[in-house]
Amino acid sequence: MLWVTAGITSVLVLAGGAIYYRLNSNITTFDGDALSKDRPEAAAPDAQGRTPVNVLLIGSDSRGNGNSDLGGGGDGGARSDTAILLHVYADHKHAVGISIPRDSLVTLPPCKLPNGKWTKEQTNVMFNSAFSVGDTEQGNPACTQNAVEKLTNLRVDHTIVVDFNGFASMTKAVGGVEVCLPNDIHEGDLNPNLGHKGKLIFAKGKQKVEGQQALDYVRIRHGIGDGSDIGRTKRQQAFLSSLIKEVKSRGMDPTTLLPLADAGTKSLTVDPDLGSAAKLISFAMSIKDVDLHDVKFLTAPWRYEGPRVALVHPDVDQLWAALKADRTIDGQDASAPAPAGTESAAPTTPAAPASPSPAAPPDAKAAEVKVTVLNGTGGAGLAGKAAEAVKGAGYTSVTVGNASGTKAHATTLVEYGSGEKSAAEAIAKLFPGSTVEPGGAGKGVSVVIGRDFAAANPPAASGAPGAPAGAPAPLPTSVAGAARSADDDPCANISYG
Repeated sequence: MLWVTAGITSVLVLAGGAIYYRLNSNITTFDGDALSKDRPEAAAPDAQGRTPVNVLLIGSDSRGNGNSDLGGGGDGGARSDTAILLHVYADHKHAVGISIPRDSLVTLPPCKLPNGKWTKEQTNVMFNSAFSVGDTEQGNPACTQNAVEKLTNLRVDHTIVVDFNGFASMTKAVGGVEVCLPNDIHEGDLNPNLGHKGKLIFAKGKQKVEGQQALDYVRIRHGIGDGSDIGRTKRQQAFLSSLIKEVKSRGMDPTTLLPLADAGTKSLTVDPDLGSAAKLISFAMSIKDVDLHDVKFLTAPWRYEGPRVALVHPDVDQLWAALKADRTIDGQDASAPAPAGTESAAPTTPAAPASPSPAAPPDAKAAEVKVTVLNGTGGAGLAGKAAEAVKGAGYTSVTVGNASGTKAHATTLVEYGSGEKSAAEAIAKLFPGSTVEPGGAGKGVSVVIGRDFAAANPPAASGAPGAPAGAPAPLPTSVAGAARSADDDPCANISYG
């Protein structure tokens, strides 16, 4: 999508005022006041004044804008079929897109409704439910952005939403996109409710698709691998790689880029900071020269949890930490060294030990207690480590996330809801020096990890040999090794199971 935007930029420069204003009037923005008031800090510029940029790309199945004719929506409203957090590194020579599985169980922060009211925070809900908050045809991109910032502790600088109609139109504008399938696909695979095999719609192997066919390709799940959404995500990553490759191969050809620009801007909804052609120009020009091989795609580390998906800790924490430190997935530092004298003083930490105590007696009713472990330190991987200690004491319903706010907690806090005081006191024994307090209405226990826990649980040796102090630990090979480059063969890594 960003390289499509770069194409739009070229058209604006070449076409002159009339086309500029036409495209400018196409752009739709969402309500900036619906973004959380408690957001992660924006990345600081490096010595050259460059900053990394995080862009949330959302594919919407809205029924509006003619999308119902292409298969959009089924029950009214809109859902997010696809969500990719694209991190453009400060050097503007590397980028990585992280797919967040739509069935991932996450904490959904408060979100603004169409009537102006705000919802309450929800835990252990599906990630794609954020886009549906408010049940409107336009969806709720601000709520999805809030959820991503809560999940990653990364500031999302821009959000771009494209609907089915826009997606289909853009693939036609570039003359089709090369894709690949590991086996034949029939009508019954695209629509399992059909009840029979049906006609052949995709033959095995490489082929070019556009319009409705392109949309069918990125949406199809059944008949390939284990039929999961994870496999579909891999094909979506392969499709975006091919689309980027196709747009870049056409260079500055206005006969191709003008219809692409018109189709794209008609179907894009963006954050207010991208809400004009001029702003799109400035942004697109900064990223249009990233080499295909240095554009990577991967899926956030995950595992099945019943019919849903749980994100795997500490692997996913290390991934977010690597992006926050502007490190590529192979451990390179994409930011220049900070200017001398800008380092902030290291926070002081309490002397009290905070390592989980293995001797804490298990709670007889532990399996009935819902526990949320939140990282209140700003460091990576600590919530996952603390959660393992809680699970070891018999608490099986445990979720993890990041505490709200940007200020680190000095000591670990255990909060409890109605009737959960005894459970909170039992869990607090796992964290010596922690405090126990009532946490308001609702059931369950919340553990907010503080710097005392971090001090007693220092990370393993970080980075590769020679890495600077404080660098995040390298990503597991199972994560980094699964990434695809935008110049990979379209038949590679397109299925799961």
